[in-house]
Amino acid sequence: MSPDDEERDDAFHPLGEEWQDGLEEALEETEYDSELGMEMARDAMRVTEGDLSEEAFYDRYHEDVVEEFGEDDRPMAEDIEADGADGRLEGTLSRFGLDGESRRDVMKKMGGAGAVGLGAWGTTAGGGGGSEGSPAQESDEHDDGDESGIQWGMALDLEHCDGCLSCVVACAEEHNWEQGANWMYILDFEDDTPGEANNRLIRPCQHCTDAPCEKVCPTTARHTRASDGLVLTDYDVCIGCRYCQVACPYGVNYFQWEEPEVDADELDEDHVYDERGRPVGSRGPRGVMEKCTFCATRQDGSKGEELVGSTACEDACPPEVIQFGNMNNPNSDPQRYIDNTAKSRTLVRTAGDIPSPEDVEESLEGEGEDLDAVVSAVEDLDEETIALLKAIDILSEDGQPESEEDSTLVEQEAAAIELVEILEDHGLDLEDEEVLVELELAEEPGEGEEFAGPSENLAQERLDAFAGATESTFKLLDNIGTDPNVVYLGNEPGPDAEQVPGPVSYEDVGQTNNRKTVLEDGTVKFDGLSL
Repeated sequence: MSPDDEERDDAFHPLGEEWQDGLEEALEETEYDSELGMEMARDAMRVTEGDLSEEAFYDRYHEDVVEEFGEDDRPMAEDIEADGADGRLEGTLSRFGLDGESRRDVMKKMGGAGAVGLGAWGTTAGGGGGSEGSPAQESDEHDDGDESGIQWGMALDLEHCDGCLSCVVACAEEHNWEQGANWMYILDFEDDTPGEANNRLIRPCQHCTDAPCEKVCPTTARHTRASDGLVLTDYDVCIGCRYCQVACPYGVNYFQWEEPEVDADELDEDHVYDERGRPVGSRGPRGVMEKCTFCATRQDGSKGEELVGSTACEDACPPEVIQFGNMNNPNSDPQRYIDNTAKSRTLVRTAGDIPSPEDVEESLEGEGEDLDAVVSAVEDLDEETIALLKAIDILSEDGQPESEEDSTLVEQEAAAIELVEILEDHGLDLEDEEVLVELELAEEPGEGEEFAGPSENLAQERLDAFAGATESTFKLLDNIGTDPNVVYLGNEPGPDAEQVPGPVSYEDVGQTNNRKTVLEDGTVKFDGLSL
């Protein structure tokens, strides 16, 4: 066996050899070429890693894709063909000394990526180096360098997720996917990484900026929507080859084996067809691939303008650890949550407890102006709450934050600042040295020193002490170049992480945990790794 053949026998999938073997077995149950699907998936990941250019990837598989599917409508095809694929292919083959050989032989001799070396969504070291041809190009449909448009994404606070599975239930109810599909999935894990407390992972589709699943789709069914960067599946175009399932590094694609439990005539067309008239929402019909869509039809306004910038899972989350919004907007919920996690957590935790402006104004009528009098007069407004509200005010730039339609955190911050203004209008001097020192928001000056006023550092410390500052921020498998649009706050699974039961079982909420119980004829069809 040649070194190239040995390399190609190694596991390339980040979820490990067992997962990869299960995917290959699943491909063999289809009518399509399983070897081609595995090879394309391997090289699609090489493209995102920067080891292989999109042009070389297209050239390498073009003839085989046409032979297998009768067409090659991969998303990069139109632009690459316009540049003259035959000329580039001839040059590439000549450099490798492979003129006149079959394309499959060419692929094997060119070799593939080495093993990633993980059995799970764990921490990885380093990234792909080198290249064949030019470095991987960015998608024409979504330019990662252009921050003027919309790119929907999420910030997920793992440290405050309570594992209630409300998001899983809400996603299933909104999209009608089959048991075991788990477009949204929550798992608990054990890890040997020291210092970790709450080991839990929330796993929707990552809606990668450079999605390998899109690169292997021969029909344009799997595609990135130009208007907002969502990675979607056109059910009318999908042929069920399942190549996208193999090429996804995160294990979030599902095949609809049987006729769906919810009939097509029970589905709202406005929840199936997006603004372009393509069927990309709700559960897929028999024989196609499906996955989390980030509630694409909500983002189009089909379910009401008030739901634009929201998802079903976010709406259902009791601790509000799912923050969805435009990742290109620094004022959106996810970016604000990432920028100052303690402040955002404080806003979320206090939003339902602080009194309304009307109640505060009414309670303060005729009452004293000092701190003790205000605390005594207003129910649900103790000294700590006032300190937190003032800390938020201190850390807010230029007073009231800029209003955004899709930003709940902006609204919550504006409400906090409004209460501070009401207290100050009543006469409570929240710039006074004695009051600020009592609230631990200013340093008491030493003898002969001038009072420095409110301290941003102390304000931040007050919020950190109340809500906690996150230990880490990460993206899953960020080193492989997919540029996922989901950012995690909290504990990242290590390479040896193993799944354990969570506080709420899937059975308790009427769902199926597809990592522990795989249906005989369900949507996954094989036992993958538990994490």
